[in-house]
Amino acid sequence: MTDMQKPQFVDQTKETAVYAIVRAGAKQQKVAVGDVIEIDLVTTPVGDTLTLPVVMAVDGETVTTGGLDKAAVTVEVLGGAKGPKIVIQKYKNKTGYKKRQGHRQKYTQVKVTDIKL
Repeated sequence: MTDMQKPQFVDQTKETAVYAIVRAGAKQQKVAVGDVIEIDLVTTPVGDTLTLPVVMAVDGETVTTGGLDKAAVTVEVLGGAKGPKIVIQKYKNKTGYKKRQGHRQKYTQVKVTDIKL
């Protein structure tokens, strides 16, 4: 094939992405509409909605970090989840002291339904 016969492909990977960095508890997470994320445990019933504060918003080429007082991300509570089991073991040599303890963090799964900028 010569150069004139090669098909022309359009790069469809460049699309306008709208996402936000939200604060959920002590952590920040990058979210887009339709994402399912795990946040720290909240007591909101399943099916209800929550509003998470926005730290940074990206709308295509525009990045906004200040003046986001009115910006909010609406999420729907899907249910509870548990993190991985963490085993803590303590041992002191020559004294016979040993202690074994476990921990499993509880989370709430939420689905992002709307990003308001």
